[in-house]
Amino acid sequence: MASVSGQISHAPMTKDEKRVIFASSLGTVFEWYDFYLAGSLAAFISKSFFSGVNPTAAFIFTLLGFAAGFAVRPFGALVFGRLGDMVGRKYTFLITIVIMGLSTCVVGFLPGYAAIGFASPVIFIAMRLLQGLALGGEYGGAATYVAEHAPANRRGFYTAWIQTTATLGLFLSLLVILGVRTAMGEEAFGSWGWRIPFIASLFLLGVSVWIRLQLRESPAFERIKAEGKTSKAPLSEAFGQWKNLKIVILALIGVTAGQAVVWYTGQFYALFFLTQTLKVDGASANILIALALLIGTPFFLFFGSLSDRVGRKPIIMAGCLIAALTYFPLFKALTHYANPALEAATQKAPIVVIANPDECSFQFNPVGTAKFTTSCDIAKSALSKAGLNYDNVAAPAGTLAQIKVGDTTIDTYDGKAAGAKEAGATFDKTLSTALKTAGYPPKADPSQINWPMTVVILTILVIYVTMVYGPIAAMLVEMFPTRIRYTSMSLPYHIGNGWFGGFLPATAFAIVAAKGNIYSGLWYPIIIALGTFVIGLLFVRETKDSNIYAQD
Repeated sequence: MASVSGQISHAPMTKDEKRVIFASSLGTVFEWYDFYLAGSLAAFISKSFFSGVNPTAAFIFTLLGFAAGFAVRPFGALVFGRLGDMVGRKYTFLITIVIMGLSTCVVGFLPGYAAIGFASPVIFIAMRLLQGLALGGEYGGAATYVAEHAPANRRGFYTAWIQTTATLGLFLSLLVILGVRTAMGEEAFGSWGWRIPFIASLFLLGVSVWIRLQLRESPAFERIKAEGKTSKAPLSEAFGQWKNLKIVILALIGVTAGQAVVWYTGQFYALFFLTQTLKVDGASANILIALALLIGTPFFLFFGSLSDRVGRKPIIMAGCLIAALTYFPLFKALTHYANPALEAATQKAPIVVIANPDECSFQFNPVGTAKFTTSCDIAKSALSKAGLNYDNVAAPAGTLAQIKVGDTTIDTYDGKAAGAKEAGATFDKTLSTALKTAGYPPKADPSQINWPMTVVILTILVIYVTMVYGPIAAMLVEMFPTRIRYTSMSLPYHIGNGWFGGFLPATAFAIVAAKGNIYSGLWYPIIIALGTFVIGLLFVRETKDSNIYAQD
């Protein structure tokens, strides 16, 4: 793209332009609210829609249901990106918000597995796919729309408002969940009250549609439309010509892949780690995350504004590198401050699984149909479900697996043998007693949570998110010409965030179950963030001085 020299000069933004950008950002907050509910309420969705499978498989299935929405986001980017580049940004907004709002509402009214059987998870996944398609068309349009209204020297700051919408959407979803949960009580909320935040999307849908109807078309798009320079085939032009395709590829592996894993580690995996591994109760975990988001969100604007002065690339690359280097100590510190009893028990009475490696499976069971019945799988499943660290020691073939908790040895059983049900009950009771004796807590004790330090750690993770995410909208907009911008920037963004980021919780959870170390799932975001840092550093150019009105 052309240099900023000779670029059309912009006066400061008018009140009307600010109103338009605010309206666009607010509508996007509502879309993210809808999308995040499934992640925040994964435990309740698991019990309702996937109750026909065992709890471990059901939780992984639910995570993948959440990830299914991310999986189709690139296809939404193609469909709605093409529409946005050919017809306009404004009308695409209206379509995406309606699809998002209605599909979210359906989840709120959807009967559970006990009522309609297999149709329940199937419909849930279908709604997640529709949400993913809608969101795939939303972000590129919002970022493009705002960037094409903003003054050239403030593009990073104004597009950073769009970047806050994802976190604000998550924050709004947590607030609504917490408010309903507190008002109803845990029993009623767990029974049916968790559906209320989904049903509330009908109100948000009405507000969002009204907001979107007030928007004007992007001036940049109006200009190329008036000049007859809109693309007739955005997909083939964006991905069929090497000069554009190579930029798309670099945008993916050199920018968005690392940004995605840092983002989802700092917000979603942190929440899953608190609730599933450290056994912090859901209400407390939501409050902790909400406080961190509240403190950290202004840094989106800080780093967006900073990128207008020092560039987008240095901030994003620094965020990827710092996050990768500090994830292990930060998550270990999270254990120390959120569940010190678990940390103490792990050091005092380490757990060892003694089993024949040939009998140990990789327990990644997305559809809940596989049966893990070997003694090794039974041992590891029980420990992983409890969120416990363990080491692996090989045993001779033909021997049943054993679990050592400190000096206590617990025999497992063959899940296919006669009397397996009775043996399982005895095993569960014996293991529970041994863990309790060794000091392993079944739940995090709220009175032992160091709230200030836990919030500090979570805030640091959120600040990493703001470093990589704050400047990225401006950078992606600046990488591509106006005529194919919506399509070109949307695909790498949604492959990065939809696939690399969206599959992070389920992938990390499965890695932890396989390795026995509660921190081993962090290798997934660390490796990808480091890969993006190296590729971005070497091959991605700075974009802040680009002319976004250039046609080539």
